[in-house]
Formats: sequence, C-alpha cells, structure tokens
Amino acid sequence: MNNNDISYTLQALAEHLDARLIGDGARQVRALATLGDAGPDDIAFLANRAYLKYLPGTRAGAVLLHPSHADECPVACLTLDNPYLGYARLSRLFDPLAARFEAGVHESAIVSPSARIGENVQIGPQAVIEAGVVIERDVVVGPGCVVGADSVIGEGSRLHANATVAHGVMIGKRTILHSGCVIGGDGFGFAHDGSRWHKIAQLGGVVLGDDVEVGSCSSIDRGALGDTLIGNDVKIDSQVQIAHNVQIGDHSALAGCVGIAGSTRVGRHCMLGGGVGLSGHLTLCDGVQVTGMSLVSHSIHEPGVYSSGAGGTMPNSQWRKNAVRFKQLDALAKRLSRLEKRRDEKPDVERQRDEKYKDDS
Repeated sequence: MNNNDISYTLQALAEHLDARLIGDGARQVRALATLGDAGPDDIAFLANRAYLKYLPGTRAGAVLLHPSHADECPVACLTLDNPYLGYARLSRLFDPLAARFEAGVHESAIVSPSARIGENVQIGPQAVIEAGVVIERDVVVGPGCVVGADSVIGEGSRLHANATVAHGVMIGKRTILHSGCVIGGDGFGFAHDGSRWHKIAQLGGVVLGDDVEVGSCSSIDRGALGDTLIGNDVKIDSQVQIAHNVQIGDHSALAGCVGIAGSTRVGRHCMLGGGVGLSGHLTLCDGVQVTGMSLVSHSIHEPGVYSSGAGGTMPNSQWRKNAVRFKQLDALAKRLSRLEKRRDEKPDVERQRDEKYKDDS
C-alpha cells in the first residue's frame, strides 16, 4: 500500500533506467512491489529465476525484467540487462522518506551561531550542531542527532535519528548514517603501568568518503594520532566495530558484526562476511573476500576468497577440503584406537616379528 503522492509514467521510468519499454508508456504506477503482491498500480521486478514461476500470474501494472523473459510477461514490461540494479534505482524513486523532505531548522534544535548551514538543509527536533560545524547543502540531520565541533557533513548526506558524529570528523557527499551509529568516538587506547590502565588521548579524527553508508549501532573510532580513513562507496552494515587508524579502500563492503582491530588496512573492492574478525596491524590487498565468522590473523597479499576455522585463514578451496576431513576425525580416531588395541593384543612373538620386519624395511 502506498500512502504518498508518488506517481510515475512507465515512459518516465524507462527513460530514467535507460530501459526498453514494451507496453503503454502513459500508464502510471505509484509503488514498487513483489511479483506476488503487486497490483495494477504497482511496478514489480524479476531479478532471480527462482521467482519466475510468479510471472504468469502477476497482477502488476508493469514488470522490470531481463529481455530474455519479456515474451513470458503478461503485462507491460521494462527490459534491462541488470534488472536487480534497475530495482535498486527504482527503490529510491519510491522512497517515502525522501518524499517527506522539508528544509528548515526545528525550533527545538540547538545550532551554534558559529556553525555554517548550507541551502536546503533539514535539521530535526532536538538535534545539536556544535561550534564550527559545516553542513553543506541538501543535508538531512534527523531528530536527536549530535554533530560535534568542527565536523563537516558533505552535500546530500543524511543522518538518521540519534546518529552521533564526534568532533573533527569529515563526512563526504551523499553519505548515510543510520540510527545509533557513532562516528569518531575514542579509540581503545590505554597504557598499563603494571597495576592500572592510563588513557591515551585520541588526537586524530575520522574521514568518510563520498557515498558511504554506515548501519545502525556501528562504531568507527577516531585515530590515535592520524585519522581513521573510510574510502568512497564503502558499505558498512549494522553493529560493526572499526578501531582507530583503520583504513578501508573504495567500494568495499562489511557485513554485520565485523570487527577490525587498530591500524589494519583493508584494500579496495574487499568483502567481509558477517562476524569476520581482523587482527590489528594487518593488510588485506584489493579484491579479498573473507567468508562469515572467519578470523584473519595475518596479512593477505593475494586477491581471492578466504575462510578460517581450525588451522587459521587459508584459501577457500583448501579450507573446503579440510572441512570435509574435520567431519571424519571422530571415525578416524575410533579406527586408530581399534588398530592400536589389536596391536597391543598380539602375542609377543608376533609383535617382535612385526617390529623386526619394520626395522629390516
């Protein structure tokens, strides 16, 4: 159900996606839905062959799909070589949150007189903008957000409710920070004198590139001296911990509950599965993929897919073979025990003969 005044003609959507339209271009659609749930006012999509069985019975006003399935579509369709990418672009057009944007500063927000606020900015209820902050044009700062002193929020970025940006943080353009995330909190730095811990002041900052997205309740710590650096188009899921002075290259993606210890460098186009842990002071080269729940305790210098379990990180193909053998360990141990028992039960003469044969060979 769509409760917003969003409406597009199929011709307009085809032009937006650079897709081929088959059907009435003047027909209007008001929402995006699945093949099974869509009605006549909706546009659906088919990006996975597993859902092809729902296409003949769809009630959608139109379907976005690959050209190879156009002849099977009973309604109007937009054809595209990568329909999943097309779906992603359509989803932003039908996003009701974007449609509700209204520029202005809420009366309950606290904005320092020394802050510089760009054009077409929305600052929500009870948000706090501290001294020296720069907020560029078309930024949304949601309710309860805090932007610390001397931080910069780049053009077109969005801070969802209760996101926190500490002092001296640089946020690039079109970056999205979800609720509860903390950018620029203190890194975990302490010195021990033999009896107690002494805090090390974290004097660096955090720099996020353009088009970064940080999930809810994730933390990116500020650097101890230099900055923690997150490249362009990096996607970070919820409940991720990135320690001080970590560097992550452009276009990398981190799934939920990843933890990266201090001063580790992750290359470009890397992918870390859920629950992956990286020890500190490591380097992952470009193009590394680490499967979920793996622990990486040493640097990786060759691109590829890596996994770990018993025995530490290794190439994924080797790990898969070992994983099969892990399941056989109990049977092998029992077999070895039976063989040892049979050996111990042999008469002394027979055992001595076997040992002499072994020595002779």
